[in-house]
Amino acid sequence: MKPKVGISMGDPAGIGPEIIIKTLELKDVYERCYPLVVGDAKTMDREVKALKSSLKINTIKNVQDAKFEHGTIDVYDLENVDIEKLKPGVVSAMAGKAAFEAVVKNIALALDGDIDATVTAPINKESIHKAGHKYSGHTEIYADYTDTKKYAMLLADENFRVIHASTHVSLRQACDLCKKERVFEVITLLHDACKNFGIKNPRIAVAGLNPHAGENQLFGDEEVKEIIPAIEEANSKGYHVEGPFPPDTMFVKAVQGKFDGCVAMYHDQGHIPFKLEGFKWDNEKGTMKSVKGVNITLGLPIIRTSVDHGTAFEIAGQGIASADAMLVAIDYAIVMAKNRV
Repeated sequence: MKPKVGISMGDPAGIGPEIIIKTLELKDVYERCYPLVVGDAKTMDREVKALKSSLKINTIKNVQDAKFEHGTIDVYDLENVDIEKLKPGVVSAMAGKAAFEAVVKNIALALDGDIDATVTAPINKESIHKAGHKYSGHTEIYADYTDTKKYAMLLADENFRVIHASTHVSLRQACDLCKKERVFEVITLLHDACKNFGIKNPRIAVAGLNPHAGENQLFGDEEVKEIIPAIEEANSKGYHVEGPFPPDTMFVKAVQGKFDGCVAMYHDQGHIPFKLEGFKWDNEKGTMKSVKGVNITLGLPIIRTSVDHGTAFEIAGQGIASADAMLVAIDYAIVMAKNRV
């Protein structure tokens, strides 16, 4: 059976509605899943008209009323945007409130079993905060609303996968969070995720925290005290884990297929090589011509995948946003839903 995939609209002032529409114009998506947009129907309808798309909006209040037919976008309508006041590319409490409510409703639908997986379009942290919701991102919202304590962010694009021991904290805090227990935890989450992707014996590489992975404690001792013991524990359980490696060489090998997944110690250590590989900049047009990659939250009781880029306010409303990452996010949600035990 095809899984039902809920797609939260994201910030209505950003590119979320646009990339959702561009993705759902593809008939292939409907052949592999039942997509449902969770958000504001008027916002989606305005964007359909702006893009001169032939798609029609089917406004619903219950999942059971969805048509799930190509040519129609089923929108679980929250009616939370004043369309006359909505301005593309502008931070506002109204947009933040709408984006937050769409995420929370998507989570609720998944927890209730009405949908099989969730996908998120980008939200704007400033808008979310203006609306009174002090979260640093989707990951933290999902963890809170599913009562999940042990979770991690995984970036994925085809065979290149990167998980993070820490994400939205200061660099100083990230160093303090580099502990054996956490490194082992994310290794386990990555190993289990790769198995869920159909990889029988995942090969995992672990990055060091310090330059040259500490170089025998010349540049720090976290590798010896925290990271290596975590790797040894993982291997004692039958995992295939190597490292710690200097990240400047580890990611080069990973992109070429030597590893099925990598463990980064902090946000930018993992994000920079991932986006360097998946994002393509058009210098003449001054915009991204291709944005690939998906953000998956591991450890949750429900499936959550997302595009790995922001709201792109600078190009919102111009009809030039790339939908590549949204398609990949839906692809991963489908695979995870079908392989879930």
